[in-house]
Amino acid sequence: MGIFGKNINNYIDEFKAEEGTVLVDVREADEYASGRIPGSINVPLSDFARIEDEVPDKGTRTFVYCLSGGRSDMAASFMKSKGYTDVTNIGGIVQYKGILES
Repeated sequence: MGIFGKNINNYIDEFKAEEGTVLVDVREADEYASGRIPGSINVPLSDFARIEDEVPDKGTRTFVYCLSGGRSDMAASFMKSKGYTDVTNIGGIVQYKGILES
């Protein structure tokens, strides 16, 4: 389970229900290509400085994920340090129960 009892699947339900929410996969491009959560965008942690180009509004509700939660934790911390106000690390895709797209 994630923070406050939520897990990645709960957050994906919120992502689907809330227009304007952004879902960011911070895994590398080859990992993203092999399977991703539908609707996500790929901004690899290795090139994460470009997040400000991909998500320019720092008030946008943003969910970040990776394989197991470590890289997405670093990405969320980076975004918060840049002034983003609504960023949540939703953990790792390994816990995702839905269908992946490739």
